[in-house]
Amino acid sequence: MKGIILAGGRGTRLYPSTLGVSKQMLPVYDKPMIYYPLSVLMLAGIREIQIISSPTDLENFRRLLGDGGELGLTLTYAEQAEPRGLAEAFLISADHIGDDRVALILGDNIFHGSGFAPLLQRHAQSVDGCVLFGYPVPDPERYGVGEVDEHGNLVSLEEKPERPRSNLAITGLYFYENDVIDIAKNLRPSRRGELEITDVNRIYLNRGKARLVSLGRGFVWLDAGTHDALNEASQYVQILEHRQGVRIACIEEIALRMGFIDRDACRRLGGRMAKSPYGQYVLEVAASG
Repeated sequence: MKGIILAGGRGTRLYPSTLGVSKQMLPVYDKPMIYYPLSVLMLAGIREIQIISSPTDLENFRRLLGDGGELGLTLTYAEQAEPRGLAEAFLISADHIGDDRVALILGDNIFHGSGFAPLLQRHAQSVDGCVLFGYPVPDPERYGVGEVDEHGNLVSLEEKPERPRSNLAITGLYFYENDVIDIAKNLRPSRRGELEITDVNRIYLNRGKARLVSLGRGFVWLDAGTHDALNEASQYVQILEHRQGVRIACIEEIALRMGFIDRDACRRLGGRMAKSPYGQYVLEVAASG
């Protein structure tokens, strides 16, 4: 399975903070926002990842993450000149995807929960159509919403409904079969002039090939697209890291635990940041193995 991080958009809800920098480069407590979606793909076992962003922001991502080799990854970069919908990612990344299945994650989505890695790996290995991830929210009218029957089967999808049929928001993490490229090619732009991801998901639903995984108790999903949400996400990460003594979305630790790199490589990565608490943590992880 190949991975895509869609880190485009103008970040207008975060102005003026994003007038000079991509929102996915803003810090969520102790690390850049893009570390969080990158960590999700790594936990799913995905090592070939393409980052899509605006032409002016791509160089900053390259400077931050390079080609991914030091993390045991292969990172490539692609331009989205203008935000024309989430589904455009499959057209931009068609060569990157090739003949494989694909996971798409939005660059401002943060996930955390016990047992998340095996859950991701299980569903990544068994994609038949598309796999969506739902999360209960108090204000589902702000999101795409999935409705399930008494057996947990997905029966409907709505985009920002005035009267939601459930409280399950569709999060910014999606797994697809390879035919998603052809589906995206044949989409018609919405009234907003965009290729909508909900339209892609409805096609799979109509084929009987859309599955919704509900991330319930024990999981946290945060969309850090506003100042309040960004602040709340930072506070959540700070509290958990201080109380549990672990680092959320520490990509060096994940690379080591997943077997992408060895302890010596992890130690070298930590050594570059040794003056920061984050770097010291990476060195401790490398030492403990």
